[in-house]
Amino acid sequence: QVTLVESGGGSVQSGGSLRLSCAISVFHYHPYCMGWFRQVPGKEREGVAVILSDDSTTYAASVKGRFTISRDLAKRNLYLQMDSLKPEDSAMYYCAIEGPATGPDMVTWRDQWGYEYNYWGQGTQVTVSS
Repeated sequence: QVTLVESGGGSVQSGGSLRLSCAISVFHYHPYCMGWFRQVPGKEREGVAVILSDDSTTYAASVKGRFTISRDLAKRNLYLQMDSLKPEDSAMYYCAIEGPATGPDMVTWRDQWGYEYNYWGQGTQVTVSS
């Protein structure tokens, strides 16, 4: 069973920084894609950043230049450094990975770049005040 636990969220003022961490319980392979998405109540999920097995990264236009995704596979951790935060960044942030298939009832989510995830955590809240 693969579990993901996010941490590092909180409340900051506009222009501040936060570093989100995601602890992944176990994987015996290198996931093809690992990413962060966010969601505001009443709105669709939005992919924020993704890092692929070749270490290439992709960012949403709204966060490019301000957010940095990274990972430490030895520690099974995924990170999201968020700088120059804006009120519109306020959301619940989730980490997600493409993991082992769990069967025909597996629930997946595909981000706006076409990367598909089947494991994600419970989320960590980020609130940015103006």
